[in-house]
Amino acid sequence: MSRITDVSRSRDNFIPELLTVWEDSVRSSHDFLSEQDIENLKPTVASALRAVPRLCCLFHGKEHGVIGFMGVDGGMLEMLFLASAWRGRGYGKKMISYAIDILNVSRVDVNEQNPHARRFYERAGFSVYARSELDGQGNPFPVLHMRLEM
Repeated sequence: MSRITDVSRSRDNFIPELLTVWEDSVRSSHDFLSEQDIENLKPTVASALRAVPRLCCLFHGKEHGVIGFMGVDGGMLEMLFLASAWRGRGYGKKMISYAIDILNVSRVDVNEQNPHARRFYERAGFSVYARSELDGQGNPFPVLHMRLEM
């Protein structure tokens, strides 16, 4: 019933829907972000969605459309977001397994202030190897750099 599809070549058709999924996911998981932070990040996220080399969407039937997505650059998982209504049902695990097994992901960065995401990646086999005080945009949101332990 659910499927992961590479939409890299048709990504422009999905950007509005992906931004909706992103915003829903962030609002339910990134308590450390203010409303202004979220609004300020939207253009950056839209640019990242257009620029990431591999963009895959998780679809759940025709009636639900996109419920999650991930972006990959080489072995780096640049983004993975799942709509909040679909959490706790194994869809995140399906996405990270696909990322590791099919897209050869071995690294991911996670906000230190998002302990749920850290535990999610740890359960998938990742561990922290470094920490940065600032996120990739220079904002004061510490980032944990994780890699897959073989």
